[in-house]
Amino acid sequence: MAVPKKKTSKSCRNMRRAHHALGSSAYAECPNCGELKRPHHVCASCGHYDGQPIKTEPAAGEAAA
Repeated sequence: MAVPKKKTSKSCRNMRRAHHALGSSAYAECPNCGELKRPHHVCASCGHYDGQPIKTEPAAGEAAA
């Protein structure tokens, strides 16, 4: 079984972990309303995707009016 010969110092351990941080999430501005949204996702505020409105179907339990 492999066992380390020397103790890894805090400096070496932390330098190895320097690249483990999570990057920030990417956001783009919606061309229709200007709100921030995730790229390649439907805008939550206006419902547009790629400059076109997305038709949403009613949920299974809702009646169409």
